[in-house]
Amino acid sequence: MKSRKFAPNKLVAALMVAGVVGAAGMTALASAPEAMAQQTAGASTDAAPAAAVALPDFTALTKRYGPAVVNISVTGSSKVSMDGSWRGAVPRGMDPDDPMFEFFRRFQIPGFGDPEQRQMPARGQGSGFVIDSDGLILTNAHVVRDASEVTVKLTDRREFVATVLGSDPKTDVAVLKIDAKGLPTVELGKASDVEVGQWVLAIGSPFGFENSVTAGVISATGRTLPDGGFVPFIQSDVAVNPGNSGGPLFDTNGKVVGINSQIYSRSGGYQGVSFAIPIDVALNVKDQIVATGHATHARLGVTIQQVNQTFADSFGLDAPKGALVADVSEDSPAAKAGLKSGDVILAVDEREIDVSSELPGIIGMSKPGQTVKLTVWRDGKRQEIAAQLGSTSDDPVKTADAADAAASQGSLGLAVRPMKPEERAGAADGGLVIEGVAGASKAAGLRPGDVVVAINGEPVKSVEQLRKEVKKADKAVALLIARDGNRIFVPVKVG
Repeated sequence: MKSRKFAPNKLVAALMVAGVVGAAGMTALASAPEAMAQQTAGASTDAAPAAAVALPDFTALTKRYGPAVVNISVTGSSKVSMDGSWRGAVPRGMDPDDPMFEFFRRFQIPGFGDPEQRQMPARGQGSGFVIDSDGLILTNAHVVRDASEVTVKLTDRREFVATVLGSDPKTDVAVLKIDAKGLPTVELGKASDVEVGQWVLAIGSPFGFENSVTAGVISATGRTLPDGGFVPFIQSDVAVNPGNSGGPLFDTNGKVVGINSQIYSRSGGYQGVSFAIPIDVALNVKDQIVATGHATHARLGVTIQQVNQTFADSFGLDAPKGALVADVSEDSPAAKAGLKSGDVILAVDEREIDVSSELPGIIGMSKPGQTVKLTVWRDGKRQEIAAQLGSTSDDPVKTADAADAAASQGSLGLAVRPMKPEERAGAADGGLVIEGVAGASKAAGLRPGDVVVAINGEPVKSVEQLRKEVKKADKAVALLIARDGNRIFVPVKVG
């Protein structure tokens, strides 16, 4: 039906990634056959026997849990732009008194008329899995988006028209209900137990081939994707293709640890990188949908950046950890709590932030109205700040496109000037306008027209102040730059 692609630089949500994933216990293969043992017996006693590698056998797992994975067929409609080639239309600007006006109006003349949008029928497929024997099913929100009818097909070929209890586009999770009893169910695990390198299994209907089983290993956890909101995705190399979306990802114990959701691809098909929504996130959303029909997520109201080594040196941190606050939204929970640009959030409720991508997930899975304790690095020391979270009905935590490229060694290389009166009128905090860049500043990505708002968290008021701060710097400075209405910290190394 629909297919969201990550083109060369974009993520592609392999829409309708049907995933009939079966699961049961894993059986290890025999470590060394007798034939090998006999050959080894005749070998030299000095030669060490080759270590045998035990590979997982997913047959029992598939037989036990496969029936709990369902195929989802969707019918609906989507808007399609029409160019006027197949409808009667009057050429733009034609005088109604023209003798040909009525002719064009009444007959189909290719090539004439203004573009319009029409509702066209659309179909698609995806997957889901039964989590309650009375017919509760989890799948992806994008699988059932714009659907007028959703049909669930079981492995025994029974079909049911499903009701969409609710869907949450922010996490790409949807909950369905079918009128059935005594259905087989999956066993749910914990995404927090997932470890890089462990085997996982998916069963689905890639390209319509039902009950296809694929296996692989966990490549990474806690991945943040462009437009991925605050979902800390599980990355694996399990083959996932259009027709697998919404299906479960099993560990070797037969427990569901994620929902197959997206792939990275330059071709639109599987290329070795797939992503799953952690089951913990999905269940949080499911509980809200079952209770209220929708899901809500908490909001802090900050734009954040990754803390690299240059930033760590600039702010006096021992290690490049935490989430650097680049900007604070006006009247947001962060602003009311006293957060400001240049703060580095090191922990939330004593849960340490190793990389900035962890913060959106922690905040997003909290409840609106909840008060959290933020451990913040400011002015070279730790501080505790309490913030009462808002709701993402506004905006989720944003991530800035940081200039991560390391700046070259040498002087700062900036030519700056005070803002003119007319420039200050349109600037909230003032700053210095960059007129020329060279050396480290040029390498860091600064350019003429940028405005230096702050250095190492301190607002910049004059050229002399900027010069003094640069002289005091040990290895690097963090410049808060305003460009095209946006703000971002840029790390610049000094000589």
